[in-house]
Amino acid sequence: AHTIITSSRARQALDVSRESPSFATPFGETPFGQSCLLATRLVEHGVPFVTISFGGWDTHLDNWTRLKEKQLPPLDEGLSALFTGLAAKGLLDSTAVLVTGEFGRTPKINTERNGRDHYARAMFMLMAGAGMTGGRVIGETDDTGSGPRHDGHSPDDVAATFYHLLGIDPTKEYQTSTGRPVMIVRDGAVIPELLS
Repeated sequence: AHTIITSSRARQALDVSRESPSFATPFGETPFGQSCLLATRLVEHGVPFVTISFGGWDTHLDNWTRLKEKQLPPLDEGLSALFTGLAAKGLLDSTAVLVTGEFGRTPKINTERNGRDHYARAMFMLMAGAGMTGGRVIGETDDTGSGPRHDGHSPDDVAATFYHLLGIDPTKEYQTSTGRPVMIVRDGAVIPELLS
């Protein structure tokens, strides 16, 4: 591991200063934006899986100010630069991008704290690249944002779709060394609308 990380190839891939200012500037200077810039370099240098984390979405208190001033500007800046950067390098069509959190936020405001709490019945995820048709919203909530208007798609469906895009059969059952069956995705199914 030490040899890999200290190799000249790894150092070159990790060196975001090698990007031209015209390419790097749209990513901004936030830790998230710089992580998105680094992700484009890692994908370009053959790293098969890259994870970017942007924590701190618990908006139980002061939801609107936190989103407006702290959370959404760097997310918007970093993600838009990630997508345009991957496309500029010719990598978006071969790179599956999944943006997700753990759950949604309550449609009803917690007036005691001016915030929104954890909510598992409705949420959104963003998927792009890897041959998916973009620019669409698939699914919707009811008028109160309390749950899916129709059948909806589960996180397992998203996982099955993501694995499918990676060339991994989401229905395959593996066996542990002791013979215990392990499913990659137990109840999910590929979302066909994402692939058409």
